[in-house]
Amino acid sequence: MQKRKIREIFKAKRNLINSKTLEDSSIQIANHCLKLEIWHFTNYHIFFPIEKNNEVNTKHLIQIIQGRDKNVIIPKIEDNFNLKNYLLTDSTLFVTNSLGISEPQSGIEVCNEDLDVIFMPLIAFDKFGNRVGYGMGYYDKMLSKCVKSVLKIGLSLFDPIDQIHDISSHDVKMDYCITPNQIYVF
Repeated sequence: MQKRKIREIFKAKRNLINSKTLEDSSIQIANHCLKLEIWHFTNYHIFFPIEKNNEVNTKHLIQIIQGRDKNVIIPKIEDNFNLKNYLLTDSTLFVTNSLGISEPQSGIEVCNEDLDVIFMPLIAFDKFGNRVGYGMGYYDKMLSKCVKSVLKIGLSLFDPIDQIHDISSHDVKMDYCITPNQIYVF
């Protein structure tokens, strides 16, 4: 299936999810993350959800990361379609951008090379670890500037499709994808 069609199908599926199912699924995803062998790292990049798009509520996972005394790194979209990373602190001020994403207004910037684990949003993924996002390439651009060993973990409300047919050379595969039902390893 082509990315455009995948986006259309899975956005429609997301729109049918009610708030209780979304919350329960988000908690299950956060609990599955506890089973991963990733908790010896320091810097965990994680997105805030676009609530109007019924994205995974990452606040539960953020609480887990903070509860383990790890650094939570939050992205901010720059004018050039790149992501900047900011350390989440008690004094971090947030604004909602034009896409409906809460992001840091300013703060302590963290270099891409210093990220250990990246939790990524996605619309859908396939059995080979390829993901379909919104099509702007924010995460693929950022990942190209990270160290090769950075762990890439997708968070999905749905299980994988068989295959995404129009993968390009700049698309970066995930190492894991977490759904409410299971952990997928690639």
